[in-house]
Amino acid sequence: MNRKHILVVDDDSSLRRVMKMQLEEAGYEVALASDGEEAWSMLREQEPALVITDLRMPTTGMELLGRITKQGLETTVIVVTAFGTIETAVEAMRLGAYDYVTKPLDFEALVLVVHRAMERQKLIEEVRTLRSALDQRYGFEGIVGHSKGLLHVLNQAARVSQRDATILIQGETGTGKELLARAIHHNSPRRSQPFVSINCGAIPRDLVESELFGYVRGAFTGALANKPGRIEAADGGTLFLDEIGELPLDAQVKLLRVLQQGELTKLGTTTSAKVDVRVIAATHRTLSAMVEDGTFREDLYYRLAVVPLTIPPLRDRKDDIPELIEKLFYRAKQRHGLNHVRLSPEVHQRLISYRWPGNVRQLENVLERMLVLSCSETITAEELPEELSKQKGSVGSFVWPDLPDEGISLEAIERDLITRALERFGGNQTQAARYLDISRRTLIYRMDKHGLSAAGSLGDGVAD
Repeated sequence: MNRKHILVVDDDSSLRRVMKMQLEEAGYEVALASDGEEAWSMLREQEPALVITDLRMPTTGMELLGRITKQGLETTVIVVTAFGTIETAVEAMRLGAYDYVTKPLDFEALVLVVHRAMERQKLIEEVRTLRSALDQRYGFEGIVGHSKGLLHVLNQAARVSQRDATILIQGETGTGKELLARAIHHNSPRRSQPFVSINCGAIPRDLVESELFGYVRGAFTGALANKPGRIEAADGGTLFLDEIGELPLDAQVKLLRVLQQGELTKLGTTTSAKVDVRVIAATHRTLSAMVEDGTFREDLYYRLAVVPLTIPPLRDRKDDIPELIEKLFYRAKQRHGLNHVRLSPEVHQRLISYRWPGNVRQLENVLERMLVLSCSETITAEELPEELSKQKGSVGSFVWPDLPDEGISLEAIERDLITRALERFGGNQTQAARYLDISRRTLIYRMDKHGLSAAGSLGDGVAD
């Protein structure tokens, strides 16, 4: 679309020519049409930024306006009408026209209206460009990867984004839980409203309630004025509660009321206020286990987990790693102005084969670290961080006995390895999981599967 291009539509040939002359003197490019049919054909070919159309002519300006509106074209329309038919012009504006001018034309006033209309058109294009950029960043297509597990989660997220159901996103640290939450919000009917993110684990416990729910003046020492909470700031939009498992029990009770009744009570008052928020929560912890431990409310858990989404860890998305390396390394190069730097084939392969316990966030950090510290145009294996240059041994690095003819039990081997790892670290699940190169959540799942409790044959049980 040419920002300077105007299509003038009028069945009065002399008026058309005068309008063309006046508008060209003002710096615009002008095309002429004698009626709505001719204008419609030219409009689709030339895509002008602005149409100025008379309302009274064969194939009227109102009909032309109706076509433009029906087709969803972003062309701005100004209508021209006789002084005695202003009501018709007002109707045209109701149908989508930007403004109107009356005959006999005041050309100075016409040019001013055109300037304003062009400014509006410029804003429309800027919004469209910004929205396109947001779509790339926060749309589901902005989440890199095509592995089966990831696509399953994205398909579920795309479907639920159009509904107001509460969502619980689960996944290890660094898997992209907030990115998925932003994509859900950006593709929801609430996209034009606020997206408010808060990390429940980053707020001191004695400040959680005031931060979430707000307070009134005099609620406590230092409360010198009313302060809205983060929930109120998200009114009409989406509230993202990251690390929801860190929320204290007292705050969990008040959050449950927000979810059940759409009401919140600020500190220092007994009066409730209505609030309309869509809640998306996220955690790397196993909330169901926390419910059993009594550290997370069961009723809140079920309120949050209306739609549970689990992002698979990067080690289960091996097919996505090459694409992630390409996209993340490109972004880092653009950010630092180092477009000439490349990864050697050996580095590329080492990155693909690594298990990435910190997931996508760790991969992004490693790529950026190597980039900014590199002294040459090609990053070699010698520049790999220590955690990648000293990767853990694989199964092939162990010496295994010959496989017996009668077969072996894989379940028994796994149970034995887990038991020995736990014994090695005195029952500490975190250290045992790190040694086995799996997440603590996976270790707990496999312990349950094999009937290994925190105590059992391990004596003192779990120390973490």
